[in-house]
Amino acid sequence: MAVIVTVEIPGGTQAQYEENTAQLKAAEWFPPAGFIAHAAGPDGTGGWRVVDFWESEDDFLAFVENARPIFERNGMRTMIPKVQEAVNVMLRQ
Repeated sequence: MAVIVTVEIPGGTQAQYEENTAQLKAAEWFPPAGFIAHAAGPDGTGGWRVVDFWESEDDFLAFVENARPIFERNGMRTMIPKVQEAVNVMLRQ
């Protein structure tokens, strides 16, 4: 079952996000298994928010394990993920 993952990153910046994204995309395992879609932007409170769609929570957790060294290296140690079931995911064709 697909899931929606919302990640709040208190104090996260666009510069950190862009550096993480560049390093993730350069990783030999990217794109990760189960990845569907991704969006990110400022959260309105001085931090950063990421919203992803994954095939399953297990796929998301496997991604986090692979990505953790990149996140930590770039100073993004505090992340608060929320996982919920997706009833439907539509992509533009």
